[in-house]
Amino acid sequence: MTNTPEHTSNIPLLSSVRMAHFVAHGSLRLDAVVPPEMNAEGMKVLREGVPEVPYGSSVPAVYPAGSFVRRLLELPAVAGALRSLVGPGPAVDHHYVHLREPHEGRAQPLHADAIIDVRTDAFDVQLMYYPQDVTLDMGGTLSVPGSHLRRTNESDTGRYQNLRGQSRLVCPAGTVVFLHHGLWHGGRRNDSDVVRYMFKIRFNPTVRQRRLWDTSDLGDPRVAEELSTTFPWYEPATGRLEIYHRVLLWRALTGDDSFDLDHWVTRVSNQPRREAV
Repeated sequence: MTNTPEHTSNIPLLSSVRMAHFVAHGSLRLDAVVPPEMNAEGMKVLREGVPEVPYGSSVPAVYPAGSFVRRLLELPAVAGALRSLVGPGPAVDHHYVHLREPHEGRAQPLHADAIIDVRTDAFDVQLMYYPQDVTLDMGGTLSVPGSHLRRTNESDTGRYQNLRGQSRLVCPAGTVVFLHHGLWHGGRRNDSDVVRYMFKIRFNPTVRQRRLWDTSDLGDPRVAEELSTTFPWYEPATGRLEIYHRVLLWRALTGDDSFDLDHWVTRVSNQPRREAV
């Protein structure tokens, strides 16, 4: 069945093209989707701290109706993206208020978050909310596009300082970014005079992540174009494996085991069972 926004209480689901962008890049950015008055409230909430929640809690159980976090998650663009990526009723893995102190003189090592994870057909997403304008000198989150399917364990990448094509976040207040849990990232050094805040929630899917978005444009040629994206840090040989794993993930998400990009997967899946004569 084709999913359309009408099937999800009119929240704006991601298109197939945007979903393919997420599968290729490992992230999805929504600029300034939180209104100014909520950002002002959000700064106060984050300064005061957000109490820890039990692993695996439901959203209603830990973020009561009317609370700041609940209202953040109910913003149409945020709700639609979250529903498209992990489906209805996700579990809250954990949340955390990250802050970078002014002139702190250090950066967070490049890492992926707790990837003791062998799943190939499912993923968690991390919502990152920035309640204030983030300028270059404030140490915005650095990420490496297309790194999420290169399996490493947590801080194994910490010895790398810079990679070609990396992205250092500069954004307006109210920006929300969704990350695949495997994306390499890290908070940069804050060289400004103000504290930089970011609020993170990691969500676990509770349903199969298959065709959860608006699939009415699944045949759009831009889907394949997005999935074929390469990045400057990819090696000439090993980098091709990123495309291979990307095709496998898209097959899992769509349920289409015939999908391929220039026979990337097809050419290595031929295992005849007929005996030679």
